[in-house]
Amino acid sequence: MDDFRLKVFIAAARTLSFTRAAEQLYISQPAVSKHVGELESRYKVQLFTRRGSRLELTDAGRTMLEAAGRLLDDYRRLEYEMSLCADQTGGELRLGASTTIAQYLLPSILAHFTARFPGVRVSMSSGNSAEVEQALGEHAVDLGLVESLSRRQGLHYTLFAPDELVLVARTGGPYARTDAVTPDRLRQIPLVLREGGSGTLEVIKTALGKAGIRIPELNVVMRLGSTEGIKAFVRNSDAMAILSVISVVDELRSGTLRIVDVDSLALTRDFVFVHPGLSGSSSISPGPTADPAGIPFPFSYSVPASRSRFHFRASLRGCSLRYNLWLCRITGSCSISRQKMRSLSAKQRKSYNGFLKKHEGYVEKR
Repeated sequence: MDDFRLKVFIAAARTLSFTRAAEQLYISQPAVSKHVGELESRYKVQLFTRRGSRLELTDAGRTMLEAAGRLLDDYRRLEYEMSLCADQTGGELRLGASTTIAQYLLPSILAHFTARFPGVRVSMSSGNSAEVEQALGEHAVDLGLVESLSRRQGLHYTLFAPDELVLVARTGGPYARTDAVTPDRLRQIPLVLREGGSGTLEVIKTALGKAGIRIPELNVVMRLGSTEGIKAFVRNSDAMAILSVISVVDELRSGTLRIVDVDSLALTRDFVFVHPGLSGSSSISPGPTADPAGIPFPFSYSVPASRSRFHFRASLRGCSLRYNLWLCRITGSCSISRQKMRSLSAKQRKSYNGFLKKHEGYVEKR
């Protein structure tokens, strides 16, 4: 089979560099040239041209890249189906995940997954949502996990977990005693935001647009492509940031960051699996029902309850009710003391009870 030659060609075509392709595949640069040359000889076409020091694909090369991606997808599918016939779970799973999911949601899940299915070779690349969707279109990954609101044509989206964005500030800063701000006030607050193409930025843009606020109207002091970088910036400045609540759980527990509610602004979204669809249009499905002990994954798999959940007695002091509710959703466990319940307003109590009812079976009421 020419599958390894095709892998070499795909690596060279995507990097437009025989040297970088060799580094990716742990082979020598002459070996890359040899495999590409054999493909050119076999099909009697030229796959690459040089313009000075730059390498470019020919028309035949672009056709080869598209066909080779489909062919290797079929090889991987064949390998997986044959492993099922042998009562084994094997094959290769190439994941592409947006930054938030890759950093804060997937690592612990993948650790348990690889322990349970050692025959599956898992690799994961990360980028913003737009980059992950592009990688799917180029057959660079088998399955994407993104948080964007937009839906690209030709891809199928399956919901797997909810998320909420929250406005955060450093605890000792000028907003240490501020519980909530209006959307209009966001125009004056110094903000650190994600880069263009980020699913987080897309959610912020959409929510603010409904409130009549455009991104250029905000006081954006910095744009960063890393959530960890944004948190470090906020911890060392008077700026605020809008981030996924799952990315700031540790900082909220330690007290280095705090949530400031934004009145009447819904910053919710869904994390979704995304993979090539069967038709040319995009589609979306509700996804599997979540197990209380774990997050649904594209295999029959759930994290052991003893490791996936921890019991946290939520305190409303220093953070919003919304944070406590979403902490329940993240950890799969909920516990708010009776004393704290009595201190809630009727509206807060109704919100809390409504959350528990809506997510019965996913949130453990204690």
